Amino acid sequence: MHQYQAQIHWQRGDQQFTDNLYSRAHDWQFDGGLTVPASSSPLSVPLPMSVAANVDPEEALVAAASSCHMLVFLWLACKQGFTVDSYTDKAVGTMAKNEFGKLAITRISLRPEIAFSGVRLPNAEELANLHHQSHEECYIANSLRAEIVVEAA
Repeated sequence: MHQYQAQIHWQRGDQQFTDNLYSRAHDWQFDGGLTVPASSSPLSVPLPMSVAANVDPEEALVAAASSCHMLVFLWLACKQGFTVDSYTDKAVGTMAKNEFGKLAITRISLRPEIAFSGVRLPNAEELANLHHQSHEECYIANSLRAEIVVEAA
């Protein structure tokens, strides 16, 4: 068993609170020492109560799914003798009502663009299999109810 920790810190400061016009800006602190400025999404809480430049939980969820898929993909490609030179994903999460009528990230579309080099290059079937195996082994995908699809280029 592994455990992962994050510390979230928000402070009201001198803002009113009961008027619902308080800042949603806060920090995420991780065990390695990194602090990430976070906020609600401006799509959920309008500006100026949100901070558009900060990471929001919805973006973080999409990034986590994309990152996990990529890390498993790289590991599998290496094990199968493929050399990956670069991997770029322009992942998109879609928020909609789920089967319970609640707003949720219901779909995450991964759109990886991968450059290979070397003697052994994957054919279309091998590439599709790498993505399928990556999805099956991704801890984050295994933790979510949202549909995760790979729309590889």
